[in-house]
Amino acid sequence: MASRLAKSAIGTAHSTSTIRPDASADFLPLGATRLRPTIPIRAPVVPAVTSIRAASNVPVEDPQKKAQSILDAVPGNSLVSKTATLSAVAGLSVAAISNELYVFNEETVAAFCLLSVFTAVGKYGGPAYREWAEGQVQKHKDILNAARADHTSAVQTRIDNVSEMSGVVDVTKQLFAVSKETAQLEAQAYELEQRTALATEAKQVLDSWVRYEGQVKQRQQRELAESVIGKIQKELENPKVLQQILQQSVADVERIMSSKAQ
Repeated sequence: MASRLAKSAIGTAHSTSTIRPDASADFLPLGATRLRPTIPIRAPVVPAVTSIRAASNVPVEDPQKKAQSILDAVPGNSLVSKTATLSAVAGLSVAAISNELYVFNEETVAAFCLLSVFTAVGKYGGPAYREWAEGQVQKHKDILNAARADHTSAVQTRIDNVSEMSGVVDVTKQLFAVSKETAQLEAQAYELEQRTALATEAKQVLDSWVRYEGQVKQRQQRELAESVIGKIQKELENPKVLQQILQQSVADVERIMSSKAQ
């Protein structure tokens, strides 16, 4: 866009210029014709520029500071070296233009316009961009500071919660002692339970043996009584035994009677 504006400005300048050949142009050889454009004199519009400058809110830079900034931009350590650098650059530029090593054409104007546009953008848009960038940086700083404050608060809260449990070591020791005593009591209870179970089982075995012996004795006594009764019944069936028993009974009765008579 800037190159197009520069080309249109150059075309307008060529269209407004008038060509007036020199009087000796007819006597010059072919190809040596010189053209001298005449630029019409225009009255400067001072009031308009003054009004525009007055209406603009851009602060006017101090010329001394501007010159100092230009000098600071020139490479060199001292004023003499900077002056030498500027002189060398100017001499090289003049030599290049005079020897037609560099031709000042519309591309130069376009480059100058582009540099002017970039300079203006950097000068007037730079503060706004800097302000926006500083705002973004400040915003991120605020977010990071808030996150750091929240993290610090969370850590402090955790430290307070942990500090409330400072006596957990003593409590743990006491609980360990209680658990140890409980384990010992449980072991003793289990041992007593096993002893009780063993004693109960032994008692049941002994009771079973006692019952078995009692049953055996009852069976033996029953068998003995049956055998005795059977023998007696068998002997009672013998008349001799009956006669002997009868005589013994009579003798016993007589003895009793005689003892009572005395």
